[in-house]
Amino acid sequence: MGYTVRDVQGRDFGVLNALHRSVGWPLRSPEGWHWLNRNPARLECEAPAGWILDTDKGEAAGFTGNLVQRFWHDGTVLYRSSAFSIIVAPHARGQSRALLDTFSRQPGMFALYTFNANPKSSPLFARHNLQAWPPTTHAVKLSWRLDPVTCAMGRLWREVEHCAPRLVDPSRERLLNPRIGAGETLRLPPGVAVLTDFADASRYSDFWKALRAEGRIVADRSPAILRWRLGDPDSTVPPVILSFSRGEAIVGYAMAVMAKVNVIEPPVLEIVDTVALRDAPRAIPVLIETLLANARRLGAAKVRIQVVNPDLLRRLGPFAASAGREGGWGHCHVRFDPGVEATSTWAPTPFDGDHGVCLRPIPVASPVRQAA
Repeated sequence: MGYTVRDVQGRDFGVLNALHRSVGWPLRSPEGWHWLNRNPARLECEAPAGWILDTDKGEAAGFTGNLVQRFWHDGTVLYRSSAFSIIVAPHARGQSRALLDTFSRQPGMFALYTFNANPKSSPLFARHNLQAWPPTTHAVKLSWRLDPVTCAMGRLWREVEHCAPRLVDPSRERLLNPRIGAGETLRLPPGVAVLTDFADASRYSDFWKALRAEGRIVADRSPAILRWRLGDPDSTVPPVILSFSRGEAIVGYAMAVMAKVNVIEPPVLEIVDTVALRDAPRAIPVLIETLLANARRLGAAKVRIQVVNPDLLRRLGPFAASAGREGGWGHCHVRFDPGVEATSTWAPTPFDGDHGVCLRPIPVASPVRQAA
């Protein structure tokens, strides 16, 4: 059987959902796919939204998404792309190579990477000249268990699914917490506030300008990009976004999202982003401590951050030491454009990867499950 790779088209949402359904990954509504395809950075680059692997009969047998982001370095705009949702049907085994070849040949990107490889896909990236990176943290995920009983029940259900999958009803959501989406009031320490104003002229905008001015390579966290991110129509529970201020100025922020990997996993508060100015060493530890202190009130059984950089580990100090280590395989792989200097200043978080668009939303009053 022959295969060809083509660009994703706007009308392909039904095909994409069928492929995601085949591997048990979350579906998107048509509006959700259109929102993702309207990524401002991708439109600027005129890059594909992803690629579909077709058989010679025109049947979809695979998919790789293409999440383009804008970066800044010393006032210069750079673009990079992350591969996400790499799916290949069993009868097309081995054809992931064609999809990744297409992804890795993209022009105009200072970096091509994934920060979300699973144990099976991880070895594939070395074949496409993507190296495990950051050198000391590419296999590290930090997690803090807050509800050991619920976490243990999740592990038990995983064993049941492995040994007797017929006993797991894929339509029955387990381990949900009634606190999720209930609008619990957060308990915040001095200097920390819930961040809601992402106008172009706002205190957050001033923070973004100060962050950009530091000269390191940093993913675009401008108010406009955050407004696009927060516009995901398939989101079911609004993210928790906190700021840390020094006087009137915001000097750090964090974003966390309630998510659930599948029907049998416990709810997790996923830290999608946390970044601070260089001269604000207290910001990140205080923000993480605040999220940990409020996570159970939000209905989470644990808190997790899935992409870790060395600077974050250093700033977290004892909080990092108290966390469990998940993963253990190289889930972060990257290939840099040799013409880009100072790549060592890039300190990625899950925001830089695909986690912000690929986490499975908590299934609370969500119309997405009925899509296509």
